[in-house]
Amino acid sequence: MKALVYHGPGKKSWDSVPTPKISKSTDVIVRMLKTTICGTDLHILKGDVPEVTSGRILGHEGVGIVEETGETVSNFKKGDHVLISCITSCGKCEYCKRQMYSHCEDGGWILGHLIDGTQAEYVRIPQADNSLYPIPAGMDEEALVMLSDILPTGFEIGVLYGAVKPGDTVAIVGAGPIGMAALLTAQFFSPGKIIMIDIDESRLALARKFGATEVINSAKADAAEQIMASTKDGVDVAIEAVGVPQTFDICQQIVRPGGHIANVGVHGKSVDFQIQKLWAQNITLTTGLVNTNTTSMLLKNVESKKLKPENLITHRFTFDQFLHAYDVFSNAEKEHALKVIISNT
Repeated sequence: MKALVYHGPGKKSWDSVPTPKISKSTDVIVRMLKTTICGTDLHILKGDVPEVTSGRILGHEGVGIVEETGETVSNFKKGDHVLISCITSCGKCEYCKRQMYSHCEDGGWILGHLIDGTQAEYVRIPQADNSLYPIPAGMDEEALVMLSDILPTGFEIGVLYGAVKPGDTVAIVGAGPIGMAALLTAQFFSPGKIIMIDIDESRLALARKFGATEVINSAKADAAEQIMASTKDGVDVAIEAVGVPQTFDICQQIVRPGGHIANVGVHGKSVDFQIQKLWAQNITLTTGLVNTNTTSMLLKNVESKKLKPENLITHRFTFDQFLHAYDVFSNAEKEHALKVIISNT
């Protein structure tokens, strides 16, 4: 089969590799129909995730058709259309029983990280009964790719960990896919104001379309200064959705006493935590890797059309255009790219 293979920092190629096989009775082999590229894949390519070794097939998102099942798989059969969760969970260990699936003792975030992932014609899904979701007939499968990772991540680690409440002033630093997912799902809780901060005018324009009440281009204005001048004493919730020291610093500057900083971004190096200023401010700082325990709820909201993740898709490619898709996604500002879909046609 063909797959997108990582060969060390800055190196990737579209290679011919062996097709995966069932290795445990709980496995399923899925023929990929649609997948995408995540900001985390770009972090891997930059060398920010050293656990990913050369030769690894990247990707942890997508939809497909079950091709083969292990002997003990009971929830799925050959021919089923399935949504692949970015998190693999056994459902039995201590962490799974606490719904901390990201720390599953026989899973967690392993696809495209510690085992081969979804940017391939076929993928092996371990612990399939707990790591796949059946796709209801007639649903937009492109839209559902957004439920593999970005929507539950933005919702759980940004909105829920940030404890967004009705009437809150929320600032989201970073208008990429994760920031937009946080923007869409924060509206479940009717915040009074949602401020989106980014350096890309096209993404800020989309953010307004998706429900942001205010946008700030931090390349043209001091975002922290502008927010502090337009609020009583800062924001109730600051969601960091990039993963660089500068954006984390903005969150520290704008959070009000008693507020929340919800870090969602993947950081490749340390940040300067201003604890000498924040220790007396009664803030809550959270970090997290998505658990995907909200995926079923989000799926229902997509099915009812209350949530429309298809609006996040800006570009479409076929599998033989995978390298070009990476070029476009890596140059998001120039290409006006948000989320790309790569289809196995």
